[in-house]
Amino acid sequence: MAITSSTGLASGIDIETTISKLMSVEQKPLIALAQKEAAYQAKLSAYGTLSSAVSTFQTAMANLGKASTFESLKTTVADTAIFGAKASASAIAGTYQVNVTQLAQAQTLSTTGQTSKTASIGSGATTTISFQFGTISGGTLTDGVYSGATFTQDAEQATGSITIDSSNNSLQGIRDAINAANIGVTATLVSDGSANPDKLVLTSTKTGETSSMKITVDGDAALQNLLEYDPTGTQNLVQHNAAQNTQLTVNGMAISSATNTISEAIQGVTIDALKIGQSSLTIVKDTSAVETGVNNFVKAYNELNTALATLTGYNAETKTGGALLGDATARTIQEQVRKMLTGSLEGLSNTTMSLSKIGVAFQKDGSLAVDSAKLTKAISENYGDIAGLFATVGKATDSLVNFTGSSNATKAGSYDIVVTRLATQASLTGTVNLSAGNTTIAPNTAISFSIDGVTAKVTLTEGTYTGKQLAAMLQSAINGTAAFKSADVAVTATIDGNGNLSLVSDRYGSASKISVGSSTGTSAATFLGTARTGTDGVDVAGTIGGRTATGSGQSLTGATGTDVEGLKLEIVGGAIGARGRIDFSQGYADRLNKLAESFTSTDGLIASRTTGINASIKDLGKQSDAIETRLTSIEARYRAQFTALEVMISNMNSTSTFLSQQLAQISSLSSSKK
Repeated sequence: MAITSSTGLASGIDIETTISKLMSVEQKPLIALAQKEAAYQAKLSAYGTLSSAVSTFQTAMANLGKASTFESLKTTVADTAIFGAKASASAIAGTYQVNVTQLAQAQTLSTTGQTSKTASIGSGATTTISFQFGTISGGTLTDGVYSGATFTQDAEQATGSITIDSSNNSLQGIRDAINAANIGVTATLVSDGSANPDKLVLTSTKTGETSSMKITVDGDAALQNLLEYDPTGTQNLVQHNAAQNTQLTVNGMAISSATNTISEAIQGVTIDALKIGQSSLTIVKDTSAVETGVNNFVKAYNELNTALATLTGYNAETKTGGALLGDATARTIQEQVRKMLTGSLEGLSNTTMSLSKIGVAFQKDGSLAVDSAKLTKAISENYGDIAGLFATVGKATDSLVNFTGSSNATKAGSYDIVVTRLATQASLTGTVNLSAGNTTIAPNTAISFSIDGVTAKVTLTEGTYTGKQLAAMLQSAINGTAAFKSADVAVTATIDGNGNLSLVSDRYGSASKISVGSSTGTSAATFLGTARTGTDGVDVAGTIGGRTATGSGQSLTGATGTDVEGLKLEIVGGAIGARGRIDFSQGYADRLNKLAESFTSTDGLIASRTTGINASIKDLGKQSDAIETRLTSIEARYRAQFTALEVMISNMNSTSTFLSQQLAQISSLSSSKK
């Protein structure tokens, strides 16, 4: 018999209410688990807040851990329309008078006018157009044409060439070929409205007097007549703008620059020349930047300290504790940060420097405060030493030893430097005296060079060269070859005292190598003689802090497992032997940044704790699921039991009714017989 009402028809019991009360008792473990999970979730949220606070602190420390934050200089230009200026930390404070007398510009050439931009020029025979860059000097310039001038190729600028044939032998085709080649020249078309209006205009992409063009055309005669340009001879193009340098004086001293941006005319200063004129430049220590940096350091620490206090503290008024009250992880973070700030720093060049000396001190509530008067005095007296308190700084006593880096394993301290071998560059010296006469390079000459592990064919520009001219052309050709350029491989080519060609790799160390392979056209033997394989470079060798360091090129790196592990120094010259010391310090901001990273990293303190909490929450979920399943069974059992009870009572009621009826009938029969 099914139960169709919340109240048993047979028993009169409120079954639903009874089952609900029974189940509420059964559900107490589930409620306890839910409360436990809520507590875990609250703690997880608190750790999220803590992680965010530590991450914000870490970002602030990373920015303040840069030495440049505390060593900046401020520049002031009286007339910013004439020039602008920026100073690096190596600049010297002072006032400088700057007089700009000429601005740099690029050379511009144009062809004679043509009747059409798209009409074919010449026969369409395959033609090579080669560009060289250098300096035009001497002679006279009349209506854009030089006479009696000389051209000296700039060895620092790569040569380049394009190929013209029947597919692109028009002004438009030549323009597109030049622009696509990216060889240091920009080509445009100009129409002047005359009978032959269309002209090809070529402009060097670089400013400066060493960027004048020399154009050689090998092939079709019509293209030679249009584009051949040699400032010392045939000039089929007309110059409209001469290549020129920026000219200026600094405190009366003449300075020349290929661009309008002039670096190191004043040590550590970059000047951007804007127009001709004279103005003053004042460079002073940027004390406001240092003050801002110190105050930002204090602010970042106090914000973290406040966040920790809120999460771990107890409010006596509300009688409530923070979500991480008594938490070991939060307490550890708080203690380690404070311990690091109260610890001393090793490796400072100025051993008397400290946070208290610049006016930074702890207060009774655990926060930091800045004494502005003390900070101002410290900046005035020890400006160059303040960076060491906050950033990672390496200062070598030898000017030819540069600090270039460190690792997390490098320990602060002062370490002696000993150089047992200086790094060298690979070199190859020819056996032909090139100063005795000129050398002719035939058309289509290409020579295979292997430099610093990269091998490529180098195309040489045809022509007749003196020794110095050949060296300049060869250096430009090698350094401009795509394979070498993309691999950052380069050489310097010169003529030595014996008239021999010398090639020197720009790279230092054992990876520096030079050799010469096969050639087409003019043989390499013409200017190198029997020389084919050069002398390899060697790495620097020495010790840092008495421990053998690893040499790579000019870099010495401290050995693994030592106090100087990861400490990297660049030895740019000098002598063999003792080379002074390196004072290496890790400032508070840099150390705190690394400490914060250990808290927030994927395997850090906070992550480990939250991983454990998430595991506990997951386990509670499994327990809850098991209890839910059990409760479903229990409720089903209760309902089955109450159903059975109803059936039993209903049956009993039916039997009782039947018996009552039978007894009543018996009683009635008995009465009638009497």
